[in-house]
Amino acid sequence: MIRMEEIHKSFNGFPVLKGVSLEVKKGEILTLIGGSGHGKSVILKHIVGLIKPDRGRILIDGMDLSQLKGNQLEALRSRFGYLFQGGALFSSLTVFDNVAFPLREKTKRTEEEIRVKVLHQLEEVGLSDAGHKFPAEISGGMLKRTAFARALVTKPEIILFDEPTTGLDPVIAHTILDLIQSIHANLSFTGIIVTHELGRVFPIAHRVAMLYEGRILAAGSPEEILSSGDPIVRQFISGSGEGPIQFSER
Repeated sequence: MIRMEEIHKSFNGFPVLKGVSLEVKKGEILTLIGGSGHGKSVILKHIVGLIKPDRGRILIDGMDLSQLKGNQLEALRSRFGYLFQGGALFSSLTVFDNVAFPLREKTKRTEEEIRVKVLHQLEEVGLSDAGHKFPAEISGGMLKRTAFARALVTKPEIILFDEPTTGLDPVIAHTILDLIQSIHANLSFTGIIVTHELGRVFPIAHRVAMLYEGRILAAGSPEEILSSGDPIVRQFISGSGEGPIQFSER
């Protein structure tokens, strides 16, 4: 479904991506790992078309992203949901209105249709009683669930998660990942999760890719990455401070 071919990107003359090639299959969850500042979030922004590569190309179902403009590009972007690292909620809007925002902006649904859909989505992420609250009035875990609900409300085929558990306590983080896994079981969306928290995210991933110095250093199943003999992969895993990782059935 998603294919990156030799993507290069520099900012102010500093190379961040140095030939990234990556493939994500339809319906799978791929976890993208690597050190801070190595360009993981930059990859997500390339995939959704927020950043254009200096060289290389990105294919979505065989369509070259660089060749799409106007309505074609908007139609492609409508297939995506994006959970930003900080949530990126509108502080002046309630939880309900934050989730309703993409429906109001991108669809022609009536307000009643939007109300029904948003209430259903809030129930699905466990926020049925929080629709009237503002972002400043809810916890970090609720902020993440609100952002997830907004990413889900248009029923996208592809969802990009930028550090979905960062800053959350272990119990809340586990709840968020359980939510991602359960909704994936129902919708079979294609997902990419950027993270540095291996033990939390590996159990729900189908494949893992490690970004190092602007390139994909290793890719494979979580078990293959954890048993890798590559010294850089081993150092990253051991330096993460993660204990033994238990895998549930995926």
